[in-house]
Amino acid sequence: MKNKRILSIIISFFCTTFLFAQNSNENVRINQLFNFGWKFKAGEITNAQDLTFDDSGWRKLDLPHDFQFEQPWDKTANKGRGFKTLGAGWYRKTFKADPKWIGKRVLLDFEGIMLSGEVWVNGTKIGGTGYGYLGFEADIAPVIKYDADNVVAVRATTEGNSRWYTGGGLFRDVHLQVKDSVSIARHGIFITTPKISNENAEVSVQVEVAGIKNKEYELEINTKIFSPEGKQVAETKTLAPKKSNLVAVEVPLPKVNIPNPQLWSCETPNLYSAEVVLVLNGKVVDKLTKKFGIRTIEFSKEFGLKLNGKKVFLKGVANHDDLGAVGVAAHKTSIARMMDKLKAFGFNHIRTSHNPYSESFFDLADEKGILVVDELYDKWGSTVAWAGSAPWNDIWYNNIKEWIKRDRNHPSVIMWSFGNELQFQEERWNFPTSDWGVTTYRLMDVVAKRYDPTRKTTVAMYPARAGGIIRANPDFRIKENIVPPELSTVTEIASFNYTWEDYQEYLKHAPNMIIYQSEAVTNELAAPYFGMDRDKMVGLAYWGGIEYWGESQGWPRKGWNYSFFNHSMEPFPQAWLTKSIFTDEPLVYIGVVDSEGESKMWNDQIVGQKVISAHWNRTEGSKYNLYTYTNADEVELLVNGKSIGVQQNSTEVTKRNTIYWKDVPYSAGKITAIARKGGKEVARHELETTGKAVALVLETENVNWKGDGMDLQYVKVYAVDSKGRKVPTATGEVTFDLNGAASIIAVDNGDHLSDDLFDGNKKNLYKGFAMAILRSGQKAGTVKLKVSVPGLKGVDKIFTTK
Repeated sequence: MKNKRILSIIISFFCTTFLFAQNSNENVRINQLFNFGWKFKAGEITNAQDLTFDDSGWRKLDLPHDFQFEQPWDKTANKGRGFKTLGAGWYRKTFKADPKWIGKRVLLDFEGIMLSGEVWVNGTKIGGTGYGYLGFEADIAPVIKYDADNVVAVRATTEGNSRWYTGGGLFRDVHLQVKDSVSIARHGIFITTPKISNENAEVSVQVEVAGIKNKEYELEINTKIFSPEGKQVAETKTLAPKKSNLVAVEVPLPKVNIPNPQLWSCETPNLYSAEVVLVLNGKVVDKLTKKFGIRTIEFSKEFGLKLNGKKVFLKGVANHDDLGAVGVAAHKTSIARMMDKLKAFGFNHIRTSHNPYSESFFDLADEKGILVVDELYDKWGSTVAWAGSAPWNDIWYNNIKEWIKRDRNHPSVIMWSFGNELQFQEERWNFPTSDWGVTTYRLMDVVAKRYDPTRKTTVAMYPARAGGIIRANPDFRIKENIVPPELSTVTEIASFNYTWEDYQEYLKHAPNMIIYQSEAVTNELAAPYFGMDRDKMVGLAYWGGIEYWGESQGWPRKGWNYSFFNHSMEPFPQAWLTKSIFTDEPLVYIGVVDSEGESKMWNDQIVGQKVISAHWNRTEGSKYNLYTYTNADEVELLVNGKSIGVQQNSTEVTKRNTIYWKDVPYSAGKITAIARKGGKEVARHELETTGKAVALVLETENVNWKGDGMDLQYVKVYAVDSKGRKVPTATGEVTFDLNGAASIIAVDNGDHLSDDLFDGNKKNLYKGFAMAILRSGQKAGTVKLKVSVPGLKGVDKIFTTK
């Protein structure tokens, strides 16, 4: 009898545990990616939001999607907007609701609609965004049908006053979430690490709980902290305060301590996880996990920036958010390959010019150790260059709230920037307070500190002086007028676009400024870097370091192309210059001048770029100017083994790491650059004349291509000669034939002047290069790719998505 009683207790215990486990995990929170099975049609369409509207003839597609990028290039359209006409596009998606959702909150979460958008469900308008770079959620439970199909309809428009190419449509992820009426609020977890040492890290978690409407409850909040390896290292529990008639309440949890913390840094991007569980009256009603990093960030006029107590200098790019051949469609794979390429060349920083990027961007920055200056706007106010569809004054407050709550847990984010190129025209800093935007900044700073008091704030300054003096003003070059803009002297970090040569003069007038060069011009090469006091200043971000669409300097260029990388992420020779200044790796690289390019005034700054390539297939009997980029002491240049001479690496700011060679005679064979330091060879680079192209070779990047319907495979194709050497002068039309568990979403060749679009399966070789971007199907499988060019030996490849 005693044994039976013990057995009964054991069975009862396991049944209770099993039921609790079911209760804890089943139907607690559903977060479903809502990207698949949409229909699309471009243009204005009457009544397309209606439930009964006939969309049978619409095109089927999956998100993310940029409908503007698919439109033809139009020479008569705005060059700033990428020679694309502005207009609208409609999306519709049909779905069925699960009866298990009844009584719960059912949310549609749009991460963004470009440039702005409106959303209907079953013909009822449920929300929208007046600033498409930020998302929103809407509870659609009141309009859902459980006995029939449901239809989501979205109207997106590219109309607006943006100064650059924005793309259009559902360009970021959409999710459907189902959760209890009492649950963790949108972006409701805030994790900080107020005290950190090598021995211990104090972690503070704050949880915002939504849906509490009366005091008849007992809400327990449990949080577990897991190490980067997935081991639980801490736990805390607390009871939420009993307050009546509150839609949301913020609950600070007891601090926990993590011994021997693994710090997050650029070199060791360690990420912890916080699992937050809500238990209401003994029942688990919600669970959500957020990643975070343990790290310290310090700014000072004495050392600029320290990460975990160590001096760091930001070496970055400032770009818009488009991603080459996919437009602004925020494919995570596209973002990852961009970051990987930048890190390989020594970059450690990205400024999100001039708007919040996608959530996947920040996740990847955390994973890869990229430091981010997170920027909200271009200009303030609604009169000039405002990209929103609603008045700026009506939405700036909620924009800041959404933006900071969304991004504040990312260790990669080190600074908030409220805007770009302020203080040179009064109407661009909104409130008419006659103080050059100081009051506007202070208002925004108060709001930002409410949601994140841990980071510094800034505003990027137009290349102007106090009083809005610009180059066109005759007083610009009077030495007494080299005074920093008024706004830059009150922001926590003083951010300047360009004007590095004035920083020391600025400091004479405002010695407490902590200086960051928020944009450096690429045509000045290494000078913006070497011209800064790198011991005391924060860092720099090269403007347009990667080619982007829009802000073209004239047809047939489709965008900005004074860059270090083309839009397909193939490096120009100048990219090796940045590597020579950003890394300690000894290197030398040869770049041959194809043309002197151009130089012009743009946004009060001289811009332009020489056209330089790295090949030795030239014209017999001709002479060429070239550069060798190096961080060594000297370079010797040889043509077919004969020395052309030896040149020292200059110590002048404007010439460092850039050695110019004039009138080098061409002779087929090899040109070799030998870099020496202390008289010893430390690096060499060689260009060799190739034979005629005879075949194609493939290079792929994604070794773990996932069959989840979202992952991409970039397939790069090069023409090679009989010795396998890449032939950068090869031409011909490439055909990509694909079968299996994937589709081609774009073809590219890196030509920024081409009038071709990026659809289909054919692309001409450009500089011996072409590329196809493949998107996996939603199930794992085999993918067969055949690539051919008339007159060249083709190549086949079989992939397996996992």
